[in-house]
Amino acid sequence: MNIKPISDHRNYSQLLEEVSVGNPVYLSKDNCPKYLILAIEDFEEIERTKATLLLLLGLQRGEQSGDIDGWLAHEKMRKEFGS
Repeated sequence: MNIKPISDHRNYSQLLEEVSVGNPVYLSKDNCPKYLILAIEDFEEIERTKATLLLLLGLQRGEQSGDIDGWLAHEKMRKEFGS
């Protein structure tokens, strides 16, 4: 883990050179990790993972709802929701 005291950095371009995919830099304040600088590719991967987890959670809730409240037949669903 790459932890740097924020007070030590006045030249941020040098600090940013240390950041790469899979290698974020943590900035500490008062000896505690406080901020994180990461490559945009890492951030995008985190966002994709969050979206996937939310989709899976929604699908799980839908399945539970179907198991508890019953499932709609395809014909009934077309009639109620169109298409």
